[in-house]
Amino acid sequence: MEPFSFASSDSLDYPVRIRIINLEGEEAPVLFSTLLDNPNLRHIGSNQSPFSDLYVTVQVWAGSKPLTVPVQTSFKTFRAERRWGEWLELPVTYSVLPQNACLAITLWDLSPTGDGPYGHRIPFGGATLPLFDKDNQLHKGRQKCHIYRHLHADGHDDTTTPALVPRSRPRDGTPEDKDAAELDRMETLFKKHEMGEIPRVDWLDQLVFRGFERRGLQTARSSLKAKAIRQTETSRDDKSSAQNEKAKPEPSGYFLNVELPRFDFPVVFADYEYPAPPISSFQHLSSSQSNILLKPPPEVHFGPGISVDDDEGYEGRLIRVYDPEVGARDNPAESKHRRLVRSQHRNGILDKDLKPNAKVRDELNVIMSYSPTHTLSPEEKDLIWKFRYHLTRNKKALTKFVKSVNWLDHSESKQAVQVLGKWTDIDVDDALELLGPTFDNSAVRAFAVERLRKADDKELLLYLLQLVQALKYEHISTQPGHEVTHDSSLARFLISRAVHSLALGNYFWWYLMVECDDSSMDQGEETQMIYKKIAYDFMAELVKRPDGKETRKTLLRQAEWIAILSKISGEIKEANESIAKRVERVKHFLADPKNELVTIDPPLPLPLDPSIEICGVVPEDTVVFKSSLHPIKVAFKTTSGRKYPILFKTGDDLRQDQLVIQIITLMDNLLLKENLDLKLSPYKILATGTSAGLSQFVPSMTFQGIASKYRANPAQTYLKQNNPDAQGPFGMRKESLDTFVRSCAGYCVITYILGVGDRHLDNLLLAPDGHFFHADFGYILGRDPKPFAPAMKLSKEMVDCMGGSNSEYYRQFKQYCFLAYSALRKNSNLILNLFSLMVDANIPDIKLEPDKAVLKVKERFHLELSEEDAIRHLERIMDDNLNALVPVVIDKLHELVQAFRA
Repeated sequence: MEPFSFASSDSLDYPVRIRIINLEGEEAPVLFSTLLDNPNLRHIGSNQSPFSDLYVTVQVWAGSKPLTVPVQTSFKTFRAERRWGEWLELPVTYSVLPQNACLAITLWDLSPTGDGPYGHRIPFGGATLPLFDKDNQLHKGRQKCHIYRHLHADGHDDTTTPALVPRSRPRDGTPEDKDAAELDRMETLFKKHEMGEIPRVDWLDQLVFRGFERRGLQTARSSLKAKAIRQTETSRDDKSSAQNEKAKPEPSGYFLNVELPRFDFPVVFADYEYPAPPISSFQHLSSSQSNILLKPPPEVHFGPGISVDDDEGYEGRLIRVYDPEVGARDNPAESKHRRLVRSQHRNGILDKDLKPNAKVRDELNVIMSYSPTHTLSPEEKDLIWKFRYHLTRNKKALTKFVKSVNWLDHSESKQAVQVLGKWTDIDVDDALELLGPTFDNSAVRAFAVERLRKADDKELLLYLLQLVQALKYEHISTQPGHEVTHDSSLARFLISRAVHSLALGNYFWWYLMVECDDSSMDQGEETQMIYKKIAYDFMAELVKRPDGKETRKTLLRQAEWIAILSKISGEIKEANESIAKRVERVKHFLADPKNELVTIDPPLPLPLDPSIEICGVVPEDTVVFKSSLHPIKVAFKTTSGRKYPILFKTGDDLRQDQLVIQIITLMDNLLLKENLDLKLSPYKILATGTSAGLSQFVPSMTFQGIASKYRANPAQTYLKQNNPDAQGPFGMRKESLDTFVRSCAGYCVITYILGVGDRHLDNLLLAPDGHFFHADFGYILGRDPKPFAPAMKLSKEMVDCMGGSNSEYYRQFKQYCFLAYSALRKNSNLILNLFSLMVDANIPDIKLEPDKAVLKVKERFHLELSEEDAIRHLERIMDDNLNALVPVVIDKLHELVQAFRA
């Protein structure tokens, strides 16, 4: 049995809406003699002009009683046609509608005399449209309503103004009756075609429309209506004289075209189930009611392998039928339809010159604007395929075209590859999308790699972390005996670029080492073997180059250096000693000549930043922190004579922090391209394994430490002390305050987009020169260990430093936030594609809900809103956060907890 998808009306929490389109039809004008006999008729608008001004009211009725107040159209003047084209929203939702709900639609005319029962308004005509059909399905799409002249819609269950009059079969074989029957049949088919129930075939549709017009059925319609009215009038008179009943009104020659909302699935009527009252409410039943037995819920038996937990809220009301074939195979009707449609465009001879008209061009532009997470419908895929040659000049259309191809069809995929070669150059964000897990065709992935070849080393570094993850989706296979073979264009490209650049080679090597170290169940042994094979090929390629042996030796020395630091970090973490003794132990270890850290000769490029070469350690600057993992701070001497402090930590997976810092660095570059310098300067961080890594130590103070040291306006006092200037704002250098305002704006917007959580004054830091930044990204994508956490961290201390919420500097801060948000929204596709490549990277917060990770980031961009509305939304978030009490309470509680621990 074919599956039938539908929705129940009780779950449709959506307001009832109707679109009043236009009024069609005409009637004979009122005789002049009639106007003379009744002068009041001369003042009615419809008797003066065939296109007089009318307005429409709509009201929901049920059980012969009104459920809502009437809603009316706005005033419009008509020239050649009475057309409103206006959506009306009624104050009731579909979920609470009874089965006999209907819409009472009345057209009103105006009379200046005002002596009628309705005052100055006179009913031009009315119709009562039921919301559910005879099969209890919700009406949708266009509806043609019969209008009953001079009557208002009564809305009763046995209405005398039904909008949908059942069609009667012709009682004789005259040509007029045959034309009428043909007209009814064609109208039914046209409606099915409009609702998408009949496949659209453009050339065939045009033939049918032209043939229908040539037959002149519009003339037949008019004569049919006249005859039908005469017949019904005769029949009515006969029944009236025979049964002595009051005659019912008959429809006029007018029709009102309306449109009801369309839904993806049929909506079937279902009673709204009100929640059961608590048991305590039954304790007040009288003695006469105490013997009432409540009907128990039906007992449901599920098939093998199916279970429904009560805590999911089903409570035995939902019956699931297990069908192993659902989702396992394509719908044969849809597959046949697709083959038939595309068979017309298979050879591509005619398609090469095929160009869309204005309407189709608009549809294609809408499709091109979809985000990478949007799923194309079959109709949209067919449309893209039809105009594929025309779209080769649109660089944004490539990813949509690749999604529209059935790559399992050999003939279609072969032609798609040929079209691919004719496409114009695409942007990097689209190339990254083509390297994702949803595109496994080698030709498509090779096309994306060719685009990446045009990127320089600096740009490639921004995406290198994701490109290493994309290797998981390449055509790499493991043979028996653990022999790995690959024909990966991406792997060859990354290796070729990495051997020519120390910076690329350095990060490429350490990204590979982390994947080789990942032995989790999610990663799998086969994936580990793939990365080990690529690492081996990289080293083998290095040896072939003249300077490659030195680079290979440098990478091995870096690994030894990391191993030495890991050893002492592990010992310190496990030692049951005071902080002072731990520090002395680390200093002694670093000063020991056996560990070869006092003097590093030749100088070693730092894995964290290979542009920095270290030549020795400074043991006296060592610090061991009090946290549970006891990270150590070690300072190294550089060849330039400066000190470079780093933090080394074991027992913690730094890959999530590494991802966030990489995205912040990327966003900083995107903003700089928009000429927006927000002074972000994110610190460096590198995971050297799944449980170890190092990060750059930036001299700074936490906002908690600043608040403890300075009581009155702590952040402003801190900056004033480090950047004094009597002539500057608030007694500090203007450049420092500007740096603070800009960096605050940048981090507020970026952490909001990434959904960074667990924000408190201990992970908000401020450098002496005014650079503000965040640290510790253990919660992202909206996760937060604290309840009611704000979407954006904008603390009172930050605003006070700017001079308060009414200051000029706070207004500048908000302006920078708006500019940054707008600029990043323009590049949302790139950011979303980077996150989609990290879905299988074992990032803790992505791994929790991998299917929703990209959608959570997309949610923060609010791409469904215009730029102006999105900025308003961001401003509301900022204002709500500024006036909220919860963030202040959270910061105070965190301060108390930290003080208690200390």
